Amino acid sequence: MKMKQFILLWIKRFRTMVRYRLLVLTSVPIILTLFALFALAMYWTVTYTWQNALMNVKADRTVAHNSIALLQKEQRLQLKSLSSSYDFQQLLRTDKAKLPAWVKQQTASNSLDFVVLHPATDLDTFPLVNQQSLLAGKAQTFFQVLNSEQLFALNKNLPINAQIPLLRENKLESKGLVSRNLLPIFDNNKQLQWIVDGGMLLNNSTLLVDRIRDLVYTPGKLPLGSIGTVTLFMDDIRVSTNVPLDSDAINGRAIGTRVSAEVKQQVLIDGQEWVGRAFVYDNWYISAYEPLRDYDGNVIGMLYTGYLEWPLVETFLTNIAEFSVGIIAVLLLSGGLVYRGARDLFRPIEKIHNVVRVVPLGLNRRIGDLGLCKDHELAAFGQQFDSMLDQLEQRNDVIKQASVELEDKVRTRTQSLHDKTQELEQYIKLLNQTRSKLVMSEKLAALGELTAGIAHEINNPTAVILGNVELLQLELGDDSLRVSEELEAIHEQIDRIRNITRSLLQYSRQGGVQDEVTWQHLNLIVKESLTLVRSGTKSANVQVESQLEAKCCVEVNRHQLLQVLVNLQMNGVHAMDDKGLLKIKTEDWYDDNGDVIGAAVHISDHGCGISEDNLARIFDPFFTTRRSGTGLGLSVSQTIISEVGGKISVQSDLGIGSTFSIYLLEKAVVHNELLLPVEVY
Repeated sequence: MKMKQFILLWIKRFRTMVRYRLLVLTSVPIILTLFALFALAMYWTVTYTWQNALMNVKADRTVAHNSIALLQKEQRLQLKSLSSSYDFQQLLRTDKAKLPAWVKQQTASNSLDFVVLHPATDLDTFPLVNQQSLLAGKAQTFFQVLNSEQLFALNKNLPINAQIPLLRENKLESKGLVSRNLLPIFDNNKQLQWIVDGGMLLNNSTLLVDRIRDLVYTPGKLPLGSIGTVTLFMDDIRVSTNVPLDSDAINGRAIGTRVSAEVKQQVLIDGQEWVGRAFVYDNWYISAYEPLRDYDGNVIGMLYTGYLEWPLVETFLTNIAEFSVGIIAVLLLSGGLVYRGARDLFRPIEKIHNVVRVVPLGLNRRIGDLGLCKDHELAAFGQQFDSMLDQLEQRNDVIKQASVELEDKVRTRTQSLHDKTQELEQYIKLLNQTRSKLVMSEKLAALGELTAGIAHEINNPTAVILGNVELLQLELGDDSLRVSEELEAIHEQIDRIRNITRSLLQYSRQGGVQDEVTWQHLNLIVKESLTLVRSGTKSANVQVESQLEAKCCVEVNRHQLLQVLVNLQMNGVHAMDDKGLLKIKTEDWYDDNGDVIGAAVHISDHGCGISEDNLARIFDPFFTTRRSGTGLGLSVSQTIISEVGGKISVQSDLGIGSTFSIYLLEKAVVHNELLLPVEVY
């Protein structure tokens, strides 16, 4: 709260005090210029730094690629040196049978993982591409993925050395990535005689990647805290790497982990290079990837070089922070100078401003001497302003005297006008009440005539139906027992029709409650209405949910209340288009003091709801939005409830549903003149 007040105070100062406004006007151009320079410097720095980082990592990958090529060349030269050695040539001339075993023994001395001498008869075991190159006398160097059997054929120790546990997958990778060299040896007749096969297993190897790392990432090349890494992949698995398992602690090597999905898609599947930031095991690295291909040009793995991104970002952010501190210092210094100059320049103006500000509050203040020379514009302005204040004070005295006289006259006239206004308001109120009663009486009179005719017309066919039913019972005799339930249902419905017509006649006579008003338990009447509604909605997909919690009995006409409940429930069913959930709840009705004064029933549907325009008219006679409706149901229901001192309230949300609430008193209070108001929400 205090901080908010402090901010509002300074905003007010900037808006009202010339010194601060001058400070803003002079500082804004400086601030905008500095921020524009800062933005340009940021843009150029970010662009240059990022592009330089990408170029560096791409150059690192090129160096790593050339280093691998150089290593493979060294392997090939070792094989050539082996084949040109005295012992090899001597055995080749004297004892060819011992030559393969002797060659295999030279594996360790040549820093290779395997050296095998194949006879020319094994040429068919090599792929066609290799066969063609060997017959042409070309030495070959390539990467290749071999399974356990193929590794064992080259060296019995290779399958074990090639095994890599895949972290987080509980699997063991048995295939091996090898750098392989094939060197053909011909006899004097230029016929292929032997094939020298040698190379290195790259799985779990650290010599190659550490050698490349030391060559690429020399001391001082990377930002402080960063680490340079090199990795060889077999497919998407790291088989040889110096990427640590924990970038913070730099512990272990992430052998047996997989490359990210984005890099795998672009490098392994699409066969393209990747240069950019990539997530490497547990951290973000500025990375460069290129595919490793076998003798047939298929992508079998990847070569990766990269270094941690965060130390570079940290260095960049540190530079930005230092640059920002410099800008802020310049802004504070320039702002202080402007503020100091503005304070000395506008001190007289602020004195004038203070006088101008307090004079309207009724204080008798003058500007007086500003400490300036007489010819100064502000000094002349101060003298003129003091003279105007003196004249204004004299005129205010005259106005005050006239104002007192005018107030006395206005007070007298106002009191007379107030009395007339109150009298007129009373007449208008009585007129509105009389008009409302007249309109309601006209409506009820017209409705009474119509309902009386309808009730008499309904009674005639009802009497015929009742007579025929009684005649059927008389004619059938004991046989009528088979359909006794159906006949009783007909009698009950005929009684219900009579009760409804009797209610219509009572409504038309406007003579008050004609039927007997007795104490009834609301829950029993609600249960009976639910039985009637359920029987009327058997073919509809309507679920009825009841929660009967009312304990208080109320004074009502049982048949009329049953008619109202059935009418409201059927209205809810129709509003839901004969499908949905209809809820009925009863509870005790309490007054403001917490005393029970009656009971209430709430009928809720999840239908279309009622618009605001229609809410004010739903209880008017003959108003309906249904084509098959008469518009009398809610009007009659309101009349019935009002006659026993109850009330109906409506709460509706368009498109969500409506809730009709009936409140009934424990002791009925009969109303015969006007309907109680309806609460609409």
